[in-house]
Amino acid sequence: MKHDPVSFPGWKGVLAQASLSPALKSAYTREIITFLHHCKVSRSAASVELAKHYLSIREKQATGPARAALRWFYREGSRIQVVSGATGLGVAPGSATPATVRPSALRPMEPRPAAQDLGTSEWEKALIKTMRVRGLLWRTEETYRMWAQRFAAFINPKTPYAAAAEEVGAFLTDLAVQSRASPSSQRQALNALVFLMQESLGRDLGKLDFKRAYPRVRVPIVLSKDECQRLFRQLEGTTRLMAELAYGSGLRLMELLRLRVQHIDLGRMQLVVRGGKGDKDRMTVIPQSLVPALERQLERLRQLYAEDRKAGLPAVWLPDGLEKKFKRAGEKWEWQWFFPSREASFDPVTGITRRHHILDSAFQKAVGKAAAGAGIDKRVTPHVLRHSFATHLLESGTDIRTVQELLGHQSVETTQIYTHVMQRPGLGVRSPLDTAP
Repeated sequence: MKHDPVSFPGWKGVLAQASLSPALKSAYTREIITFLHHCKVSRSAASVELAKHYLSIREKQATGPARAALRWFYREGSRIQVVSGATGLGVAPGSATPATVRPSALRPMEPRPAAQDLGTSEWEKALIKTMRVRGLLWRTEETYRMWAQRFAAFINPKTPYAAAAEEVGAFLTDLAVQSRASPSSQRQALNALVFLMQESLGRDLGKLDFKRAYPRVRVPIVLSKDECQRLFRQLEGTTRLMAELAYGSGLRLMELLRLRVQHIDLGRMQLVVRGGKGDKDRMTVIPQSLVPALERQLERLRQLYAEDRKAGLPAVWLPDGLEKKFKRAGEKWEWQWFFPSREASFDPVTGITRRHHILDSAFQKAVGKAAAGAGIDKRVTPHVLRHSFATHLLESGTDIRTVQELLGHQSVETTQIYTHVMQRPGLGVRSPLDTAP
């Protein structure tokens, strides 16, 4: 083992393909999730020294699956090196990079084929089946499975089948007291466990007794218009276009990354968000000032598309049901990613090497670096650009219902949070210091 910390975000996919028994995979999953939670709570990297300290705390359990699971985690994590730039920031301006293939152990950006992801333990299989019958979104499924696995690790050696309201309450209390989880995280865990126990396993929990996380009220971080321009000037090429489009159209991060060619309608000056939060579609505006840059991006994509087809690169990813219905749709121009990765990458889950969209972490790092270069004394993420879009529209006099529709908020109450960070909130009240004689 190396003594440097191991970054292994794609461990679940690699473990799923490992030649281990289903029972052992399930045990390894529980132990690794518990260890990674320990890393998060202790705010430490996943180093070998931390793993040894963690195993010493586990005492008797350290000689069982825990030690074997962490040994597998460090061995595989050290062996599979994530190649920087394999899913980097898209096509460089003025050129189309050939489809160079590099291996990647990054976490899957899209759901793996449903038939290949049915869970390992019996309780997890029941949970997955119920979620898919109910039509829950993939990210919701991943979140519920994560909380269910953490709960299973918490009550180990019991299984969720043998758990009752007391264990669920103890887990939720532990989140609030030991992990200091936010109210939203605790509420998310509560929803996931109620769904697991009552909907999937048929166990009536009754009234749950647990310590609730202390509620916090947060206002969004918003950039001024000048700060936005300073941020954009620190970026160039594809990353600048992405940042400007996120701000100019009010897009969430994954909505931006998952844009396809057919979603940009320059003729009608409309951008279509397909399958946004809550699996909802919506329309939003395209900034007139970005039209030339968007047209140039389309021309670069046509060149890259032609090279990929000539090289015989597999089609781009499509949702499971759509790919079965239209088998060759992923090879067509209109389905190509609008912001593709610079190079093709290998998906360890599906075993397919294809061109995917730009990795979320790559764009997030670029925005953070640009904010530092611009001298902006705020924590700037891609989502801050969406906050700024909404706030600046309200400041310019746009009706709040219109802003709600452009953002895709289900309730206007959600949109009203931006009225608290407007430059002149309410009726433009002046500070008494400004009116002093």
